[in-house]
Amino acid sequence: MKRIVILFITFIIFNKLQADEGMWLPQLIKSLNITDMKKNGFMLTPEQLYDINKPSLKDAIVLFGGGCTAEIISDKGLILTNHHCGFSAIAYHSTVTNDFLTTGFWAMNASEEKYTPNLTATIIKKIEDVTDALLNTLPKNISEQTVDSLIQIEIKKLETKAAANSHYKCFIKPFFYGNKYYLFTTEVFKDVRLVGAPPSAIGKFGGEADNWMWPRHNGDFSVFRIYANDDNKPADYNINNKPYKPDYVIPISLKGYQENDFTMVYGFPGRTQEYLTSYAVDLIQNTSDPIKTSLREKRLRILEEAMKTNDTIRLAYANKYQGLANYYKKWTGEMIGLKQYEAIAKKEAAEKEFETQFEKNSDIKRKYINTLSNLKKHYADIKAPAIALDYFNECLLTIDLFTHAANIYSLCTEYDKLIKKEPNSFKANFEELKKLKHYKSYFKSIDIKLCQAMIQAYITEYKNNIQPKFLDSICKKFQYNVQSITNYFYANTNLADKLNEEYVLSKFPSMIETIKQDPAVQIAIAISYHYTKHILPNYTKKDKQIIALQKQYVKAQIELTPNKNRYPDANGTLRIAYGQVKGYKPKDAVEYHYQTTLDGIMEKENIKDEDFIVPEKLKLLYTSKNYHIYADKNGKLPVAFIASNHTTGGNSGSPVFNKNGELIGTNFDRNWEGTMSDIAYNPKTCRNIIVDIRYTLFIIDKFAGASYLVKEMKIIK
Repeated sequence: MKRIVILFITFIIFNKLQADEGMWLPQLIKSLNITDMKKNGFMLTPEQLYDINKPSLKDAIVLFGGGCTAEIISDKGLILTNHHCGFSAIAYHSTVTNDFLTTGFWAMNASEEKYTPNLTATIIKKIEDVTDALLNTLPKNISEQTVDSLIQIEIKKLETKAAANSHYKCFIKPFFYGNKYYLFTTEVFKDVRLVGAPPSAIGKFGGEADNWMWPRHNGDFSVFRIYANDDNKPADYNINNKPYKPDYVIPISLKGYQENDFTMVYGFPGRTQEYLTSYAVDLIQNTSDPIKTSLREKRLRILEEAMKTNDTIRLAYANKYQGLANYYKKWTGEMIGLKQYEAIAKKEAAEKEFETQFEKNSDIKRKYINTLSNLKKHYADIKAPAIALDYFNECLLTIDLFTHAANIYSLCTEYDKLIKKEPNSFKANFEELKKLKHYKSYFKSIDIKLCQAMIQAYITEYKNNIQPKFLDSICKKFQYNVQSITNYFYANTNLADKLNEEYVLSKFPSMIETIKQDPAVQIAIAISYHYTKHILPNYTKKDKQIIALQKQYVKAQIELTPNKNRYPDANGTLRIAYGQVKGYKPKDAVEYHYQTTLDGIMEKENIKDEDFIVPEKLKLLYTSKNYHIYADKNGKLPVAFIASNHTTGGNSGSPVFNKNGELIGTNFDRNWEGTMSDIAYNPKTCRNIIVDIRYTLFIIDKFAGASYLVKEMKIIK
């Protein structure tokens, strides 16, 4: 009886998805999800979400650039995304005299909108299942490696055929680890122009301190416009292009929301790993994440101390610090979340249930009897290469001197080839290198400390008999005295000081052989060789074996329970997630409300911390309570809210809808306790963080004075 109860609980946990969990393919909503969505309050039909014959919501969902989402909010091609998604475009147009990152930017008419080179906006036209067309043509009884190579050939054929004689771009992606394949037909617009962005004091309010955290108070949004040719088709930038006329424009609601209200996210989530085994989760939680966070913590501590000394160093290392801290915080939260959720134990229970079901189906048992045991073995085998990979990526390959030396060496080795075949290209690259921009975010004294800390960690923590040969010889020469080792590199190189490097480059190419003998170059060569010849191939070989077995494991589950609703892992393709507006309790005696307001911005204000400085105009609007139509029913101005939608990277900028398919916010982050949702979704703590559309419109209208943009939109009061 006890065993039956345990199995029943396991079945409930793993075979009945939480209502809030899942990243669903829009073309399958009708067959898989619509009943559940309706039970939760959703009012639209599946056809209103996805239709290839009539305008539908999918026609207003945009893949922004290569890794974010945007939404079409006017019949003149206006799109809304995150400030951090538009950050590089805003930075591109910024100068010392017009620093749009600091001051914000607002085009007050079409002529002031700024074209951003290489920025694209992609709209999905249709999604087709091509699994049979791919897999049924393959010969029987061939190896997995042969299958993969043949599939890649067939994919190219199908993509070319689908796009032939049209302006469409087509691509095929695998799902469920290669058990399903879908063809995506798209329009890719190349003329995308910056329309508006708030100052960073609004768009990035809270900075790194608030990153991955709740409560949040930043207006993380920016506005762009898609342009097309006279036929409303994608075209290269041309001053005569017209604003794109979309098939569908998203209506915007000012009605607000209450806790437990239905919410839906429509976007392009990047990558999740929900179908990993307990062995994989154990490796991530107890080995990989601890190594990476430990190494990043060492570097962050050094940078933090240095950045406090003066503003020059603080500004020089600001981006590097932010990049380090971003995933340091994410991985830390992931470890804590997985542990609190007891994810490994839950995966183990699911695997036991999987093996129990095997006994009921002899055909499936015969095909997959060794799948889990082989996965367990291969995860044990990959542990050492995975540790090696982490120590190279997060340790040796992070030392500025070494990575910079590697770039200089590449220039030397390519000189003979490029100077003959592509002299203009080489000259341009060399002239760019001579500007020595590297030194704008580099201080020798700080890099020495970072190098010393990383070599210390590598020598004492990474236990492996096979090391990069040059590093091994230097360690033995100085009897593993890390300070002496570090001093040797920086005292004997010409690539750690700007003046020395200027001299070396001024004598190029006569100094090529001297450069090649530079100790910084020698260690860079040794690290690169060891990484590419020993570490990466060893890891990749074992990883491919795991991927093949993971494909079998997922296929076996599909065959065992063919009627179960499943969503594939995120892979950068169009998805729908739905849930509820909901607060949460992260730990004992702590409970978070689902909404923040402008009051919270004023409470967080700190004039001594640039991340918490409030613009004067925003303070004046707050003091006067001049919130116009954007205030909540209680008279406060909402800023952000949280919901239980299953999201990940790539969902940045995704529209968040109410039950009527009306825009109520723009997704921009997850809470720290919920970062583990890439691996295991915990409905109690996983939350996505959303800019309230009323705050977005308030900033556009009352703060920026760009009310003409609001007039373009379909506003539901």
